[in-house]
Amino acid sequence: MGLKYIGIIPARYASTRFPGKPLAIVGGKPMIQRVYERVAAILPQAVVATDDIRIAEAVEAFGGRAIMTSTEHRSGTDRCLEAYVKADTDADVIINIQGDEPFISLAQIESVKNCFNDPTVEIASLARPFDPSRGFEALFDPNLVKVVMDSADNALYFSRAIIPYVRGHEWQQWLDAAKFHTHVGLYAYRASTLEKICRLPQSPLEKAESLEQLRWLQAGYKIRMAYTDEPNFGIDTPSDLEAANKYLAELE
Repeated sequence: MGLKYIGIIPARYASTRFPGKPLAIVGGKPMIQRVYERVAAILPQAVVATDDIRIAEAVEAFGGRAIMTSTEHRSGTDRCLEAYVKADTDADVIINIQGDEPFISLAQIESVKNCFNDPTVEIASLARPFDPSRGFEALFDPNLVKVVMDSADNALYFSRAIIPYVRGHEWQQWLDAAKFHTHVGLYAYRASTLEKICRLPQSPLEKAESLEQLRWLQAGYKIRMAYTDEPNFGIDTPSDLEAANKYLAELE
């Protein structure tokens, strides 16, 4: 018997930079609908995990499935666990898809899903080779999380700083002297592992970098990384929404 998968899309209404973001209209549809439709196109089960009735009603209006979750969750991972339990599903693996990625690639979801063909994998995520043409300033951006892997494609560390440090070269030469990878925030977990990592206390490294995945690494869990060359188009601000609608208009 093959593994069974469920896609869970955490979606909060409250946002400092963009309140009500999941309901923002992208190309004539609520953003959460666009994310849901892409997830449902590749996974047999899909659900939106939300803490706001307005989002739940919007999901149900387009025929999707929504589950109400607590307003007290510290992260999307915690929200995923509550939704998984309430979904009454027999899925073995939960794939956590960001609710602000209306153009998430089906190939990216598939590549993370395929990590679980290895029975030793408990958690999987996604890395992208950094394009040197973007320049050092883009690589230096602390909002662009960097990741380094071992020879088996397990994450060694995630950081907002540039890793690896390229000793013996001026920083202007780093992009030519080493290969860098950035992290794409798409996660997947075996159900039993998700329950365990949600019980972990915050770790010192997580607090230092404000990166939840460091809690799992510091507790001894491995994160298998898949790779993608495809771009992602997350929407964090109203200006991002404007750019997304412009992008869709150019495609038509």
